[in-house]
Amino acid sequence: MQNKVLVYSTTSCPYCHMAKDYFKKKGVEFTDFDVGADQNKAQEMIQKSGQMGVPVIDINGQIVIGFRPDVFEQLLSK
Repeated sequence: MQNKVLVYSTTSCPYCHMAKDYFKKKGVEFTDFDVGADQNKAQEMIQKSGQMGVPVIDINGQIVIGFRPDVFEQLLSK
């Protein structure tokens, strides 16, 4: 099954880069949204997570806030 992974990030966020690097190393395809540049995606992120901080990661509809490889692993293996 193909995982659907959405990453809401900013260019200056080190944890965002860590999360994207993690998915790249694991060979997980993801869509990255720069919420610093895209107000619509920023609003979508806030609606989904209730958070203003990044990264917010949507894995198959489950919201993960921050760089949490243990949680990513769990959600990707479902």
